[in-house]
Amino acid sequence: MRFDVVTLFPDMFGTVRDLGVTGRAHAQGLWALHAWNPRDYTHDVHRTVDDRPYGGGPGMVMMAAPLEAAVDAAQAGRAGQGLAPAPVVLMSPTGRRYDQQYAQSLAAGSGAVLICGRYEGIDQRFIDRCVTDEISLGDFVLSGGEIAALAIIDAAVRLLPGALNDGESALQDSFHDTLSGLLDSPHYTRPEVHAGQAVPAELLSGHHANIARWRRQQSLRLTAERRPDLLERARANGWLTPADERYLATLGA
Repeated sequence: MRFDVVTLFPDMFGTVRDLGVTGRAHAQGLWALHAWNPRDYTHDVHRTVDDRPYGGGPGMVMMAAPLEAAVDAAQAGRAGQGLAPAPVVLMSPTGRRYDQQYAQSLAAGSGAVLICGRYEGIDQRFIDRCVTDEISLGDFVLSGGEIAALAIIDAAVRLLPGALNDGESALQDSFHDTLSGLLDSPHYTRPEVHAGQAVPAELLSGHHANIARWRRQQSLRLTAERRPDLLERARANGWLTPADERYLATLGA
């Protein structure tokens, strides 16, 4: 998998390239990162990438031409490796909400070209001509798209086979299909008693079926309490079993 990032701040992406799970996966060759700075595709001494908005108003707008040239270079680089053209994804408050299912779809593909905007916005003509997808992390505003792109890369790369020390770990993540899209259950480790609070007896039983049932019920309980929207989606998709529904009935959910 290859991610190409169009950004004015390529150094920000050293965190996912060099550190932690994603850094180890990068060193193993499981994925590749290429950054493209729009300033490298300008033709004036000041390397200008933004200008005042037509119609007036505060802030500056990123110009279409440098961004488009950077995307063309990224796609040409991918073609040179025998890769098909990648989706061009803009970090944008108007985009669809990024979720685990989207991360899984990225991990199953060959990557994407991520566009990190800055300033007041991006010339709409670039969006109309080049962008295939728009993604939002949520209903808040960042100074630029870089932090959102870092999150997108991290969430997708950790799903690649071999990225995690234990390949089963990702299957137990909150929102994953193996959990019916629900929240994960609580986790405990040593010591058995901390600050007067003991590890739940079910986890100490050594009875795998009982442990699995406890974890499933805790997942259902947490989701019902904190993200009932996820519970309703799971119910609508037919992901809940009769045993799930019986347990939820005891919770009044």
